[in-house]
Amino acid sequence: MTKEITLPVEEPIERGLLVGVELKREKSIWRVEDSLAELAQLARTAGIEAVGSTIQRLDHPRPATLIGKGKVEDLKALKGELKPDVIIFDEELSPRQQRNLEEELDLKIVDRTALILDIFAKHARTHEGRLQVELAQYEYRLPRLTRLWTHLARQVGGTAARGGAGGVGVRGPGETQLETDRREIGRRIAHLRQQLEEVRTHRRLYRRRRRRAAVPVVAIVGYTNAGKSTLLNTLAGSDILVEDKLFATLDPTTRRVPLPNGRVALFTDTVGFIQKLPTQLVAAFQATLEEITEADLLLHIVDITHPHVREQSLAVEETLRQIGADDRPLVTALNKIDLLPSSEKSPLLAEIARRYPNCVPISALEGTGLDLLLRRVEEVLEEELIPLKVLLPHGENNLLGLFHQRGLVKLERYTEQGIIIEGKLPQELEARFEKYLL
Repeated sequence: MTKEITLPVEEPIERGLLVGVELKREKSIWRVEDSLAELAQLARTAGIEAVGSTIQRLDHPRPATLIGKGKVEDLKALKGELKPDVIIFDEELSPRQQRNLEEELDLKIVDRTALILDIFAKHARTHEGRLQVELAQYEYRLPRLTRLWTHLARQVGGTAARGGAGGVGVRGPGETQLETDRREIGRRIAHLRQQLEEVRTHRRLYRRRRRRAAVPVVAIVGYTNAGKSTLLNTLAGSDILVEDKLFATLDPTTRRVPLPNGRVALFTDTVGFIQKLPTQLVAAFQATLEEITEADLLLHIVDITHPHVREQSLAVEETLRQIGADDRPLVTALNKIDLLPSSEKSPLLAEIARRYPNCVPISALEGTGLDLLLRRVEEVLEEELIPLKVLLPHGENNLLGLFHQRGLVKLERYTEQGIIIEGKLPQELEARFEKYLL
C-alpha cells in the first residue's frame, strides 16, 4: 500500500503591472518613481509580483479613467506583452474610473487603497483588528458595488446585451439585488461601528485606570517596517512578530518597560504609517490610533538606512497631524545604525540630528544605544511631572510607596510629625497628596 504524501502548497503569486501618475500641479515630496518602488513592495507583501511599471505625467486627472487615452492604449499593449493578472494604480481610483478602466482593459484593476486594505485584512490577528479592517473594506467597497452587477446585462440579451438601456426585466432584478446588497452592507457597517464604539469605550476605561495609577505611556510610532516591533521586543524581552514586510504587525501590543530611575512605563507598538494612508483606515482605526493621541510621549523610530528616510519621516509627521497627535512630547530613535558604514555614520547622524534635536542613534536589533534612549525618554517624561513637597503622617505607607513608585524623590526626611518628602509626581496623583502639602 502506497503511503500518501502531502506536500505544502504555496499561495499562488499573481502578476501585477504598476501604474504611477504624477500630477504636475500637485507638489509632492515623493518622486513618482520612488512611490512606485514602494507600491511594488506593497504588492509583494500582498502576494503579487510586479512584472512591469509605467508612469504618466498629467496637468490634471482625467475624470473618466484618471490617465489619458494614449496611456490606456499603452496599457493594452503592455497587457499583451507582460500578461499581468492585475493592473495596480498608485492613486486611489473613483468607482467610475475603476469601472471604465476594467471595461477598456478587460482586466482586474486595483488601486493603492484596495491593496493596502488587502494587506491589513491578511495581517489583522485580533478581534479588534479584524473589526477595524472589515469596516474600512466595506466603506471602500460600498460606492463600487455597481460594477459587480454588470453581468446581469449580458445574461438577459435584448437591448441590454446590445448596449441599450434594457427594459423593466433587466433593470428591475439587478437594481433590486443591488439595493438589497447596499442595505445589507449598510447594516453591517452600522453593526461594526457599534462594536468598535464598544472597543473605544473599553480602551477609554483602561486608559482611565492607567491614568489613576499614573503609569506613563509611550507610544512607538513610525513608518511601516522601520523596526518598531523589534525595538519593543528588545526593550521588553517579548516575542512580537517581526518580518521584513510592510505592515507585518497591525494590532497594538503593550509591554511594561523599566526606566533607569526605577519607574515603569508602558510601551505600546502601534500600526505603522505610510504615505497616502487610506482615509478609510484612519477612520476605522480610530480606537487604535487613540492610543497614540492619549500617550504621554511619542517615540518616533526612524530607519536611517532607508534611501527615503526624509520622505518617510515627513509622512509620519503628517499622519500625526492628521490624527491630532502632533502636540505630544516626542523622542526620536534613529534606528539601524549597525547597518551604516563606519565612514558614513558620523556625518549622516550629525545631519539627521539637526532635523531631530531630541534624538538618539540606536540599533533595535543589537540593543545598541537603548540605555541612552531610555534615559532620554525618562528625561522628557520628567518634564511633564510637577514639583511637590508633602508631610506624610507616620503610617501612610501606601502614599509613601506610591510617591517612590510613580514619582521622583529628591529629599526624604523623617521627623516627629511625619515624613517630609520633596520631589516630582504625575499631575494625576496631586489630589491624593493635597491635604499633606507643605
